[in-house]
Amino acid sequence: MLKYLLRRLVNYVVLLFIAVSLAYLVASAALDPRNAFDRTNPKLNWDSVNATLTDYNINPDTSIWTRYVRWLEMVFGHWNWGWTPHGESINALLGTRIGVSIRLVTIGAIIGMAGGVAVGAWCAVRQYKAGDRIVSFICLLLISTPTMVLAVLLQMGGTAFNQATGTAFFQFIGETGAHGDYFGAELLSRMQHLLLPTISMSALSLASYSRYQRNLMLDTLGADYVRTARAKGLRKGQAVKHHALRNAIIPMATYFAFGVALIFTGAAVTEQVYAWNGMGSYSVTSIQQQDINGTVAVVAFSGACTLTGALLSDLLIAIIDPRVRAR
Repeated sequence: MLKYLLRRLVNYVVLLFIAVSLAYLVASAALDPRNAFDRTNPKLNWDSVNATLTDYNINPDTSIWTRYVRWLEMVFGHWNWGWTPHGESINALLGTRIGVSIRLVTIGAIIGMAGGVAVGAWCAVRQYKAGDRIVSFICLLLISTPTMVLAVLLQMGGTAFNQATGTAFFQFIGETGAHGDYFGAELLSRMQHLLLPTISMSALSLASYSRYQRNLMLDTLGADYVRTARAKGLRKGQAVKHHALRNAIIPMATYFAFGVALIFTGAAVTEQVYAWNGMGSYSVTSIQQQDINGTVAVVAFSGACTLTGALLSDLLIAIIDPRVRAR
């Protein structure tokens, strides 16, 4: 199994290098960092601006290939992902924003994945019964609801609850707010601010994953090996758990793997609505601000998330499927 995972890791690293390199070349050709400055300002010293951009290795007047080679030297020689057009360190920005995204999406991702598998399996076992139809309707309704609409509805519901109860139980703007000076006050404030964004993110992913899991479970429940196990006297619950569910989870691992990157960078709408400055919002603002190095860093982070998720997927598949371990 170790050789199998090492081969996969090498393949992923090569693909990540190619993807990030292409992202750098495309961003360098499409973005002009000089547009990050006020071109209508007659007092702006463009010679100074161009000199600064040259120092930051993002001057469009310099050959793309020359900049690419220098960028490779910075990243692999000093682990320096460069600077924004206004001189902010990309390393420092990523360090802050990645931490924000991790705090925002981790719990929601776990709830969405685990809950999606559980709900999907539950619906499949009860196919066409009242419970299956009700849950399927709710899931399809959530999937059809835009992220922004769901987030705003949750905010409206939280505000209505606070007004009805005369409390400030639901707090949802930023990571934290005003809180008391008693023990655990800051932690409680952070948990209150995390509640609605977590519900917003986990509800959508749970609904989506449950639909995949339900369909996969229906296929395995009708498989010959499940019917054989039942014919030999195995109880329905055991047959579902040890045969149907175990085999249905294998393809789900792939969905989880490629959903990891989308969880972080696809949370832009949620971060905007709830005023969280994470990687999702940065993926948008880096392009808007003509930030070449920032845009490439976002692509690299997304690729690294996908790589990590894919490796975890391969590991999970190797654990579940004995045929993979034998390779």
